[in-house]
Amino acid sequence: MFGALLRFYRERAGLSQESLGTKIGFSKSQVAMVERGQRPPRGDFTSRADAVLGAEGALTAAAEKLTFSHLASWFEPFAEEERAARTRYEYETHVVPGMLQTEDYARVVFGGGCPPLDDHEIEGRVAARIARQKMLTRNPPPDISFVLELSVLTRPIGGQKVHREQLQHILDVSRLRHVHLQVMSPKRETHAGLSGPFVLLETDDRRRLAYLEVQGTNYLVREQPQLGTLFGRYGILRAQALSPEESQQLIEQVARDL
Repeated sequence: MFGALLRFYRERAGLSQESLGTKIGFSKSQVAMVERGQRPPRGDFTSRADAVLGAEGALTAAAEKLTFSHLASWFEPFAEEERAARTRYEYETHVVPGMLQTEDYARVVFGGGCPPLDDHEIEGRVAARIARQKMLTRNPPPDISFVLELSVLTRPIGGQKVHREQLQHILDVSRLRHVHLQVMSPKRETHAGLSGPFVLLETDDRRRLAYLEVQGTNYLVREQPQLGTLFGRYGILRAQALSPEESQQLIEQVARDL
């Protein structure tokens, strides 16, 4: 809505995005991203635009109510459910789950995105990811479970220092009494999760949903029978994985071998 308001006043003044940017000291691309709602106005963008466009304080007043999330729009519905979920289960195959990532690890993950993100967007997404981790220390504590493939733990994303700190963080979280973290044994010839990673939630009112994502394509599952299949599949994965104690020992061994 802020972007739409900015565009209204700009067009009323007969200015292009480039012309407005020149007058207020920002680039055309920055003006365009604010108008599309892809970036919040930074610094004195709002005050300068308000004055140049003759908005008489309308833009300044609107900016005071402005909120901006770096979570992808398609992820917001799941994140909203996640914040109040009583149960969260996740199976992951190739990267440390966002709920377990350190800041440095998350920064490397977002920094390696394709197409590439600018520094401001990377920092915004890192902050949003870390903020979601408040679920780990919420009261009352939710029931949280992870089943991870060994490859998640052995790939040195970010280099040795970042990797070692990430493994230690996983161990610290795994020792929380309401968190159950298991590693799938690399010696298993097959298991129930070969179709790929997924996340499961159960809300306070006992609603269940699942979230699946691959290569930028995402899917929120709310209906049976697929929900029942995924919850059943996760139960089998937990039975097939190493115990939490064995998993901690394996992670400690991976850390020692760095």
